[in-house]
Amino acid sequence: MSILHEIPDVSSTNAPSVTYSHVVRAGNVLYVAGQAGMDYRTGEIPDDFESQARQAFENLSSLLDASGSSLDKVVKTTIWLCNANNFAKLNELYSEFFPDNPPTRSTPIVCLPLKELHISIECIALV
Repeated sequence: MSILHEIPDVSSTNAPSVTYSHVVRAGNVLYVAGQAGMDYRTGEIPDDFESQARQAFENLSSLLDASGSSLDKVVKTTIWLCNANNFAKLNELYSEFFPDNPPTRSTPIVCLPLKELHISIECIALV
């Protein structure tokens, strides 16, 4: 059995042009690719972790909104964190962006392709 999927139009978010889809919808489920802490309008990457993390959550929120969902419909996140010392701050921000019924989360400590990046967030959400 094959699962049909579609690519929502997220052009209003100014997400950069890449070789993969930022969001894929399969039925009533959205799969959102990892979102870095880059400001999509300016291309700037903030220096500090908190600013990048906030921007990554905002990018995620924008893509969800453009796809007919929102942060309160997220059921799972994977957050790639480059420095374990930022884990406590990440927890604070997670509580801020997901104040009620927070989704499940995996948080591997990794090295991202651009050395300037501190974080990347992907999610699975309902529509």
